[in-house]
Formats: sequence, C-alpha cells, structure tokens
Amino acid sequence: MTKEAFEKIVKESLKQLPKILRDKLINVEIVIEDEPIAQSSLLGLYQGVPLKKRGVWYGNVLPDKITLFKANIERYVRNEDEVKKLIYDVLLHEIGHYFGFDEEELKEMSDSR
Repeated sequence: MTKEAFEKIVKESLKQLPKILRDKLINVEIVIEDEPIAQSSLLGLYQGVPLKKRGVWYGNVLPDKITLFKANIERYVRNEDEVKKLIYDVLLHEIGHYFGFDEEELKEMSDSR
C-alpha cells in the first residue's frame, strides 16, 4: 500500500473516533513511520505526558506524539478492510495511553467490546 493511501485511511479512522475522544485530543501529532528504530513488532507508540499525569505546571511543551508503524501494521493484515480495522484499533489504543490508561486497563476495555 502506498504511504498516501495509508495516510488517507489514518485520516478516515480519526474522523470515525467517537466525538468525545476527538474533541479532547489537544496538542497531539499523528505520525506515520515505516518501522520502529529498534526491530520490534510495535504497531503504534504514544510519546508524551498522559492527561492524568499533567499538573498545574504542565505547559510550554512539544505536542504529544502517536506514531503508527506502517510496515508492521501491513504485516498483520491481508486486505484493505483489515488495514482499516487495525489502524482504527491501534489509534484507539494509543489514544487510550494519551488519556492515561495503562496496558492492562486498555486490554480490559478491549475485551469488554
């Protein structure tokens, strides 16, 4: 899949997120990289200070960053519909980290869907 087609799916996935989440994403960049620097099976990565951990002195900082790893995502799917679903799921997972949920909490939420 071309990078442009992948980016288009990411933009569409962001629009499909629940409005309550979209409206609370402030100062967050979504970045697409081919693969993580260290060879791993990471599909996405959140870098920043989760909302739950921000205090009164938080400010004047670079945007939080969510990176999606295109090549790794493509390794897990067979067609464009699966790409769309996985991108959405990875975005939702990494946005969960932005809101301050840890891996266990995210897994519990995912299992309850």
